[in-house]
Amino acid sequence: MTPKEIFLELLKPDGQPERQLKQYEALHLVLTDPINAYLRGNRVKGSVSKDRWGTTILFPEDAPGATPHITATDKVCPDVTHWRDYVHAPDLLANCSEGWEACAEQARQIAGDQKLVAGFMGTGIFEQTHFLMGFEDTLTGFYEHPDEMHELIEYITEYRLQYVKLLIENLRPDAIFSHDDWGAKEALFMKPDMWRAFYKEPYRRFYGYIRDQGVITIHHADSYLVPIIEDMKEVGIQVWQGVLPENDIPALQKQLKGSLVLMGGIGAAIDRPDSTEEEIRPYVRRALQSYCPGGHYIPCITYGIMGTVFKHVDPFIDDEIDKYNAGLHMPVNPLPPVPRRRIAQQEAKAETSQDAEGSDELLTAMADALCRGQKKKVARLCEEALAAGIEPQVILTQGLMSGMDRLGEDFSAGRAFVPEMLMAARCMNAAMELLKPRLAGGDVRSAGRVCLGTVRGDLHDIGKNLVKIMMEGAGLEVVDLGVDVAPEDFVRTAIERECGIIACSSLLTTAMSEMRSVVRLANEAGIRDRVKIMVGGAPISQSFCDEIGADAYTDDAAAAARIAVSLLSA
Repeated sequence: MTPKEIFLELLKPDGQPERQLKQYEALHLVLTDPINAYLRGNRVKGSVSKDRWGTTILFPEDAPGATPHITATDKVCPDVTHWRDYVHAPDLLANCSEGWEACAEQARQIAGDQKLVAGFMGTGIFEQTHFLMGFEDTLTGFYEHPDEMHELIEYITEYRLQYVKLLIENLRPDAIFSHDDWGAKEALFMKPDMWRAFYKEPYRRFYGYIRDQGVITIHHADSYLVPIIEDMKEVGIQVWQGVLPENDIPALQKQLKGSLVLMGGIGAAIDRPDSTEEEIRPYVRRALQSYCPGGHYIPCITYGIMGTVFKHVDPFIDDEIDKYNAGLHMPVNPLPPVPRRRIAQQEAKAETSQDAEGSDELLTAMADALCRGQKKKVARLCEEALAAGIEPQVILTQGLMSGMDRLGEDFSAGRAFVPEMLMAARCMNAAMELLKPRLAGGDVRSAGRVCLGTVRGDLHDIGKNLVKIMMEGAGLEVVDLGVDVAPEDFVRTAIERECGIIACSSLLTTAMSEMRSVVRLANEAGIRDRVKIMVGGAPISQSFCDEIGADAYTDDAAAAARIAVSLLSA
């Protein structure tokens, strides 16, 4: 069979491909069509630019790709209630009419009879939403302005439908490869029901249209998506590319029974400048032995485009797939599921009476309201507690911080998600506006000080911001250094601000080695006896923490806050 024939065979529930495909070998991704050239042609390494929607795009020299950079001063849509005043979709009809025939002919020549021509569509519906508004405003908008969020999502969906219609009519592809990340490594970005309420029907229309044209649907999301896997089938997705090992691929294969092809399973852990053949080969071999027997699987790096960041890695992956295809496949002990946050059922909580009397009842009601993101109620209860003579520090610790601690436990257990964390932070900020003037000197008695940032070479701030929220909710003072922070800046800030902890975050494997430099510089500065170093982020593990000599690693924001408090009180 040709790679193309094998891919098509995998789409059949009872398909019998003669071997495993080798990553993207069956797909020719078309990245140079007129629409991609118009939308993404100005993404040049070493540049800062604006995309066609107006979002600032950073592409540092040392970064593997471009990243949206949304701040309070430059976000395209600062107020979703007036989104029509700010958001204007690119005019594809007016700007993308020429060059299609040459592009389509070249794509067919490259693909030949070996590959499928795949139209490439980056920045999906959810991603476009937070490119315009910022991640935090998007997720809190689902609670605070649901009607306007539905309207904005509908506008983006219509744009995506026009985009894919032009792509199919002019490129005449075999498949559409569409990007949209809906989660992090271990959890969705939002509750499954929230995803269904805002994004399921738009995607049913989008993928339904593609399927109606006889085109294959491939969705990229290197995320944990187990809670919505059945929904992904329902909206028409045929191939899920980017499947992280954290999704427990063998269990998904048993559940899906060939109804969805899984493409991925080879994570970023081995895509590092210092990874060796002796590390890469066993990792890939165990992945193949664990996932290939379940069928309807394409071994592949989880990235949404061909190739690893560090070019020495790909040849070892491909060679191991060749060896697997050439060998006898004897039963082996499969890889155990990747440890991840336990998903627990939501426990019913009794509503606290709004007329609660007594300090304990007021503080409990305040904690409950904070967990539910009820900002006005939290502020009102805070005023009631102050009028009742409850000390501001008691309100802070037994009301607000108690609620944040409970929410942190829910987040770690999979009962709460990022939007709930962000809404609670807004509640906390509203209450602190009332408390600060009444606290001694206007300051909260801090449990300690932390300098926090995303390391040099990495512009991602979502995880860092969540850690900040939880640390501040736990009573810590956080000095936020932002993103792309040099090791020297971490150490200098820790000395100048007398921080007890340096907390480093990274999403990119290309940047994680900067944490090693932070530890080294802290040792050279002679502060390691009084400053602890914490590390976290998607590619970070306990073994990496131990290897570089850091003090603590955690895999979620709530755990980071708990560990930080423990380290500072030791």
